[in-house]
Amino acid sequence: MRTLSHSKAKKFYDRFGARQDRSTLYEDLPIRLLIENSEFEDANSVLEFGCGTGRLAERLLAEHLTSETAYTALDISDTMIGLTRGRLAQWNSRVEVRQTAGQMTLDADDSSYDRFVSTYVFDLLSIGDIVKLLDEAHRVLQPGGLICLVSLTAGHGFGAKLATGMWRLAYWISPAVMGGCRPIRLWRYLFADHWEAKFRRVVCPGGLCSEILIARCVKENEPARADLTFDFQSAVRR
Repeated sequence: MRTLSHSKAKKFYDRFGARQDRSTLYEDLPIRLLIENSEFEDANSVLEFGCGTGRLAERLLAEHLTSETAYTALDISDTMIGLTRGRLAQWNSRVEVRQTAGQMTLDADDSSYDRFVSTYVFDLLSIGDIVKLLDEAHRVLQPGGLICLVSLTAGHGFGAKLATGMWRLAYWISPAVMGGCRPIRLWRYLFADHWEAKFRRVVCPGGLCSEILIARCVKENEPARADLTFDFQSAVRR
């Protein structure tokens, strides 16, 4: 399936700007579940890929992270970087906000973070970029660190299938209309020898489904203890 180029995605989100914060109808529940299951209170260093307006970073820094936790926020959009820097200004001593050129290679040392966070970004990416970014997330995470993801996904039930079908039709007509986002099944790209399943849930507030996926980083010679082949029947629909 075709995806937006990095340059077109940047132009869209430069224009979209702070309006992204209006996407609360379908984002609030998935983000709450992500926070509740990511053990952020134990995190020492967090990398967020695709920080958008900085809303999630602000929430984590204000309510869930310790006063010593370092936070790195990355985004491709000039507008989003500006909004995030303004939003996180009070934590400047331990927050770094960096603009990227759209590359999937992370400018970070091996095993330098214990949380990798990304919400509603992987559903923008091509399959090749998804694989590359997951490999990079595995590289920069410490053993036992958590990858904490949310993406649009396909759902069950008539309402969810109808909403997904309408979204896919609009995406097929023009990916830019939907901001480049489309429903994906993110769990399929995580390999069991790299990741140990911690939490997975599919929720469909307003009929639009999101997948919340959290897994522990397993390094070489450290066997994973769980299978990432989840039962879709366990999906929660609200």
